[in-house]
Amino acid sequence: MSIKILKVEDQATGSFAGGAILENKPIGFPQDGGSQKPYSSLFYWANAWSDNGGLIGEHPHKMFEIMSFVIEGEIQHYDSKMDGWLSLKKGDAQIIRSRNGITHAERIMEGGRMFQVWFDPNIKRTMLEDASYNDYKSDDMKYYEENGISYKDYIGNGGPIKMDSEGVSISELSIPKGSHQLKLDDSSIHSYYLLVGEASIDGKDLLEHDFVIVENENELNIVVNTDVKLFQISVPKQLTYKTYLELVNN
Repeated sequence: MSIKILKVEDQATGSFAGGAILENKPIGFPQDGGSQKPYSSLFYWANAWSDNGGLIGEHPHKMFEIMSFVIEGEIQHYDSKMDGWLSLKKGDAQIIRSRNGITHAERIMEGGRMFQVWFDPNIKRTMLEDASYNDYKSDDMKYYEENGISYKDYIGNGGPIKMDSEGVSISELSIPKGSHQLKLDDSSIHSYYLLVGEASIDGKDLLEHDFVIVENENELNIVVNTDVKLFQISVPKQLTYKTYLELVNN
């Protein structure tokens, strides 16, 4: 059994565009200063925002998958496949399957906030395929309610997003005040980012931007003090392929 809580002040930090874009990173790179290492196919998770707007200029990616989720406001995106700028609004999402290579740029508009999350697919296969991307509007997602909790499924359980990385599920949970029990698949590692509200898990208080990793549990008991919104990503404990880091280190 394992429940790990990573407070926002213990997460990695970063910035772009001369400080116009700021980040806290539950899962960052070693040079970012955070303590949390990658696990399964999930190797990077950044919460990025800009008060006045900022641009991350065109840059290349290859092999891994980049997912962007608009939390607040608007972001704009350019890539070399589309050769044009597209807009994503609050609740929208995008996936870039970088495969054999792509370049892109991003602009966070004034007051915008986004998650950017990176995953390792089976690169022995995908590095030979052409890069691709898809945008998904908030209305495209799967919505439902269960045991008083409202779910928005991006991928898995009927969510519309398709990706190369195996066994990933991503949802947003809106949970009202009170005590709740979340049923979990104990063959997965479950990660939670507290977007809004206050709660406690395993007797430990959670505030906005705190991060929780749950492993080897088939249920999670959460006490909600004020209505909360949780962003959840679940990945397999055991992949059927080796990640990029495993291939490089072996």
